[in-house]
Amino acid sequence: MERNRKAWNSAVLSEVAELFDLPADVVAGLPRLEMMGERQLYLEHHTGILSYSEEQIDINTAGGVLRVRGNQLSLVAMTAEALRISGHIDALEWVR
Repeated sequence: MERNRKAWNSAVLSEVAELFDLPADVVAGLPRLEMMGERQLYLEHHTGILSYSEEQIDINTAGGVLRVRGNQLSLVAMTAEALRISGHIDALEWVR
């Protein structure tokens, strides 16, 4: 029954996205990443920060945990929907 519900939800989201001419990932609430060089990361649709240091920040999302690695990392801004990280970003990794 759970599988049928997920399939139905996916179908409804696809229909809504098509009806309003929206990208399906936006309607589904999937994370959206935007990098500005190697110095800033903007992330939409997060569900909170799991760990935080100057070398690594783990962020919870609907798509899994996003691990940001680098040097002098800092959280510049954070709202319930989005966050911005600055510093020298060396790597992004999805942890499942």
